[in-house]
Amino acid sequence: MLNVLLVEDDEVDVMNVQRAFRKGHIANPLHIAGNGLEALEMLRGTSETAPTVPSERRLILLDLNMPKMNGIEFLEALREDQNLRQIPVVVLTTSNEDRDRLRAYNFHVAGYLLKPVTFNTFVDVMTTLNKYWTLCEMP
Repeated sequence: MLNVLLVEDDEVDVMNVQRAFRKGHIANPLHIAGNGLEALEMLRGTSETAPTVPSERRLILLDLNMPKMNGIEFLEALREDQNLRQIPVVVLTTSNEDRDRLRAYNFHVAGYLLKPVTFNTFVDVMTTLNKYWTLCEMP
């Protein structure tokens, strides 16, 4: 099992990912954070609680445009954290800006995907991504 953390503030996009997982028969647990700060807490836990996202076989699907802590700020914090820096991140965003793409790749993202316009295309993207990560050797 791959523990997927979706970092996304748009409720419609969250529902689309959930629906795409169901339609694509993707059984991996999907954890949801509404922004980068919430995602870091779910990955790290707190002094009183364990991480919400299990620490083995993690993958992050990351939107860039979010409140409180945007995707680039999240990537910076993630890569500075010795315990989290190795988690693969795939950016899933509407931003087609070269500047955003370059900044994300400078933080060693595993991929940069534009959110598809149609739901069927979105399902295809999610199932392809799931097949890819299923084949990858991950700690």
